[in-house]
Amino acid sequence: MPSNAGRRDLLNWLLGIWGGGVVGSIAYPVARYLTPPDVPEASMQSVNAGSGRALPPNSGRIVPFGSQPVLLIRTSAGALRAFSATCTHLACTVQYRPDLERIWCACHDGQYDLNGRNVAGPPPRPLEGYDATEQGDDIVITRR
Repeated sequence: MPSNAGRRDLLNWLLGIWGGGVVGSIAYPVARYLTPPDVPEASMQSVNAGSGRALPPNSGRIVPFGSQPVLLIRTSAGALRAFSATCTHLACTVQYRPDLERIWCACHDGQYDLNGRNVAGPPPRPLEGYDATEQGDDIVITRR
């Protein structure tokens, strides 16, 4: 009987290795699928924000700048301003209020002036500024 026990132990050991290989060959691709790859976002330096005629005086709109929103404003005087559309308080999206002629955060009534400086509410610091220029009929927003 001792010889059968040796064969049985060898077969159990081989079966265990085979089972571990099957489990590993299934688990590894599943784990790789569920783990996002480390791909850095391409750093954009400028973006075309569309036609300048589509933005009348004393108005604003949100423009995507890579994965971040940018608030593009044409002031009452016709000057272009661009700021990060993410509030510095709790990262809510800000918007332009033509009635106040200010940038407004609806989350906690934070307000910024048309230079991006925080003037009311809880925002602790100014908005990040961008350069906005008209090139022909298009508005181009550039990172500073």
